[in-house]
Amino acid sequence: MIDVTTILTDYGYISLFVTSFLASTILPLGSEGLVALMVIDKFNIYSVVIVASVANFLGACTSYYIGFTGRGLVINKYMRISDEQIQRVERGFEKYGGISLLFTWLPGIGDAIAVAGGLLRYNFAQFTVFVFIGKAFRYMLVAYVASQY
Repeated sequence: MIDVTTILTDYGYISLFVTSFLASTILPLGSEGLVALMVIDKFNIYSVVIVASVANFLGACTSYYIGFTGRGLVINKYMRISDEQIQRVERGFEKYGGISLLFTWLPGIGDAIAVAGGLLRYNFAQFTVFVFIGKAFRYMLVAYVASQY
């Protein structure tokens, strides 16, 4: 039988980084459960939040780059972001501007927001600020809730 605690102890932060990165790119993964498990298992809460936030942010940067280069096949086939989702996000950008990037953490549409940022050639420096704030806020919230148990 596999002991999850041993795996976390040996590979915890690496697993968290990989899972958080992939959760923000092409795979339909969630990293919140691993964040909660690590906090409950008494990993350093600040380290968990930082690792998850940075990795998830870097995944969003990858999505931005894919949008920036206009790789439609990757967007439609592998990321499974429809043209309709992109159009909806573009309308959100027109209406709310960069503030919409705070919501890249949302399931289902978050990847589309990051891709649309690239497609629209949104200023990368501003992209990084809004996206990192949104990602960090989500992981702080998850870690806080998990720490209550």
